[in-house]
Amino acid sequence: MEFKIKELMVPLSEYATVSIGSTLFEAILALEKAQEDFDHTKYRHRAILVLDKEKTVVGKLSHLDVVRALEPDVEDGDELKELEKFGFGDTFIRSLKKQRRLKAAPLKDLCVNAMRLKVENFMQAHSEGEYIEQDVSFDIAIHQLVAGDHLSLLVTHEKNIVGILRLTDVFAAIFHTMKECETTLP
Repeated sequence: MEFKIKELMVPLSEYATVSIGSTLFEAILALEKAQEDFDHTKYRHRAILVLDKEKTVVGKLSHLDVVRALEPDVEDGDELKELEKFGFGDTFIRSLKKQRRLKAAPLKDLCVNAMRLKVENFMQAHSEGEYIEQDVSFDIAIHQLVAGDHLSLLVTHEKNIVGILRLTDVFAAIFHTMKECETTLP
């Protein structure tokens, strides 16, 4: 079976999106709503697309980006780097960082603080290799995902972003093809 990018992608209208200036909490709410509305026979969304005023996708906020926002600013971080000059190894410095992290605010406090942060401070901007035209072959999509080590690609049509091709959907297509091929094995 020959898969088409357009058939595998999630249309932009079905994906979680927020505008620049939105808070992390608003982004998480958008993700929750998109997951509730999305076809539950498919894999869940793992990112939120960030749009500018013209509704153009300018970045993506992943689960990891949100978790990174919870990481407190480590005071005296430069002091720890200075220890390297005196011969202290990475293991010792990591241990000190871990001790500081354990003394930081509880998770609830970190979440309350992170809720107000703006998505543009944590989103990942897209690179040239993260765009794919909706009419290219499935093989090209696989190559771009692998070569760029991407979890998704933005699907375009006439230079407009129309959807997102997720690694999970590509994997599902490959898996189903393998299952079909299983019956033809000797």
